[in-house]
Amino acid sequence: MSRALLIVDVQNDFTEGGALAVTGGDAVASGVSAFLAEHAGDYAAIIASRDWHDADGDNGGHFSSDPDYVDTWPVHCVAGTDGAAYDPLLVTDAVTHHVRKGQGVPAYSMFEGNTEQGETVGDVLAAHGVTDADVVGIATDHCVRASALDAVAHGVHVRILTDLVAGVGEESSQAALAELAHAGAELALSSEA
Repeated sequence: MSRALLIVDVQNDFTEGGALAVTGGDAVASGVSAFLAEHAGDYAAIIASRDWHDADGDNGGHFSSDPDYVDTWPVHCVAGTDGAAYDPLLVTDAVTHHVRKGQGVPAYSMFEGNTEQGETVGDVLAAHGVTDADVVGIATDHCVRASALDAVAHGVHVRILTDLVAGVGEESSQAALAELAHAGAELALSSEA
């Protein structure tokens, strides 16, 4: 059995003070760092994703000056900007693979991105024989949800560490966790990992 940790979009634009700030984002960043300090050795691969949108254009309709916050959003996580950088409270020393997603197109799941070497998350999981994955990050009701559902679809047993995620809305986040549990994901606390 080989386990991976999937860290979804812990970026400045999604934490307090960012363009699409999620309440509790900084707490997730520091919590994931503390968790990694104790548990990095438990994982065959530690994959961190970032939204990495093009500065020009609307990224396939993803950006809008009149966003509906469902399918369209304000400008965020533009490639190479401070907003696209990892939150400074997230210590990334143990990360083995960095994935960029949404380069010119809408992308919610980290499985839609690639490493700098062109590998997909599915490629990385297969190369490391990953059977189980713990998922943490932002936002519970959007990119965490999409990434975890794709991990399940790849045949991986998924565990959401519920104290290391933060969502946009309380109701939508609870609905996302319920959907993930229904899809076969396990909900657990990081202290149980």
